[in-house]
Amino acid sequence: MPADNTFKTALAARHPRIGLWLSMADPYLAEVSATAGFDWMLIDGEHAPNDLQSMLQALQAVAPYPVHPVVRPVKGDTALMKQLLDIGVKSLLVPMVDTADEARALVAATRYPPAGVRGVGSAVGRASRFSARADYLDVADDEICLLVQVESATALQNLDAICAVEGVDGVFIGPADLAASLGHRGKPGHPEVQSAIDAAMAVIIGHGKAAGTLTSDPALAERYLAQGATFVATGVDVLLYAQAARSLAARFGRGPAALPADRSAY
Repeated sequence: MPADNTFKTALAARHPRIGLWLSMADPYLAEVSATAGFDWMLIDGEHAPNDLQSMLQALQAVAPYPVHPVVRPVKGDTALMKQLLDIGVKSLLVPMVDTADEARALVAATRYPPAGVRGVGSAVGRASRFSARADYLDVADDEICLLVQVESATALQNLDAICAVEGVDGVFIGPADLAASLGHRGKPGHPEVQSAIDAAMAVIIGHGKAAGTLTSDPALAERYLAQGATFVATGVDVLLYAQAARSLAARFGRGPAALPADRSAY
């Protein structure tokens, strides 16, 4: 059985992939989102209340649909990444990667020995379809797509070296953290931040790597795609719901609910 990751193949061919961020941490909403027609969806474990079990449930919920799930762990922990790969994650987006050494360690975590340090336990895992994929160990290394997040001033300084790491398939610019690191917390649209993102995109693409980011601004997303970005998330599920719900309430003269004076229940 050949290695199988259509998302990785599309990025390598520079075919733009449009995504949606899943922060609801709910498999039912993940399945609803999977019907929308996005190319990929990010199951977030860094800033959403997901754990290994809920990520598995989300993977199972979206499995019947053509959308490709990408999982973001809370950090690039080798043991956690091993668990994620065993439950069938093929594409990982790892946050807060500042150096080439960190990137190399992540590559090693996604590869079986002798190429890496991933523990061999796939026989009982969903990744091998519980041993139905008899040659899984032979193809697993090739089908993993590793995306790393560059989101600090330090990471920008090391971007060339990070992009040069073999086994890194793409680099994602984290606009919120990058803005904070550059002294513009809460203002990812600041000209200095946008200039840094533009320059970083050019470096990533120049290395032949897939470049990606997240923005809820359609015009900005189009600009990134025009620059050559190939995986761009264009919205966040929880914000889309919040905006739609508030808009509906406003239509009938209702505004956001006020918090109670006594917040002890929180």
